[in-house]
Amino acid sequence: MESSAHSSGTSIDTPASSEPALANPGATGELEAILEHRFAHPELLERAMTHSSLAHERGSDEPQREDNETLEFLGDAVVGLVAAESVFRRYPELSEGALTRLRGALVSRRHLAEVAAGLSLGKYLLLGRGEERSGGRTKTALLANAMEAVIGAVYLDAGIEAARRLIEARVIEPLVGSLREQLTASGGMGDFKSALQELLQARKQGQPEYRTTGETGPDHYKRFFVQVQIGAELLAEGEGRTRKHAEQDAARQAIEKLQPAREAE
Repeated sequence: MESSAHSSGTSIDTPASSEPALANPGATGELEAILEHRFAHPELLERAMTHSSLAHERGSDEPQREDNETLEFLGDAVVGLVAAESVFRRYPELSEGALTRLRGALVSRRHLAEVAAGLSLGKYLLLGRGEERSGGRTKTALLANAMEAVIGAVYLDAGIEAARRLIEARVIEPLVGSLREQLTASGGMGDFKSALQELLQARKQGQPEYRTTGETGPDHYKRFFVQVQIGAELLAEGEGRTRKHAEQDAARQAIEKLQPAREAE
């Protein structure tokens, strides 16, 4: 389900053929090799790669496809659980707030989209014509959704341990160590909003202000969008399942943006 139209900033080559990638011979095997998981039920992988734009464009006389939205919902829960357990076991000395911040960064839409781009998932997305023309293969929202859907598909296909291996190898391990160091250096292990406020006060730039710019989804699956700014200057935009989480995400991204300037002082 799309919640943002921002680009991931990662360019992925679109297949020359207009035929969906997974319809081409060998494509399923290619993607299984990338994921290091052979599906006992390959239809789950195809469903994980099917965007609602394609499912909705099918004619009444064509076989109907299931899209990846419910797999995305499941994958979101699985990656959240595995990330929470992983940081809990890795860093037992940290407070609940610090663990929450780490988990939030690991399962953020931006990070999941970057992981998906690194795996070239965009190449294998099954998109409708409109999404194809609008550059859907590199959209942050679609890539993050696809990553969550793939995790959900692996979980349904082979259980939690198979999903855990994928999440640890691709989502957690490449980022968690450097993320912990960055948070420690910025003083934001417990609370990104507090850390941002302290950083801005030290730089004599005033108080950050947070503004909710939108929300999407049904009541049980909301996603909120928040901007943080100083006066008229926009620092960063964040998103999350609650306004509080979206504010924390915006503060985290603002700290990352300001940190190089702070280090240069």
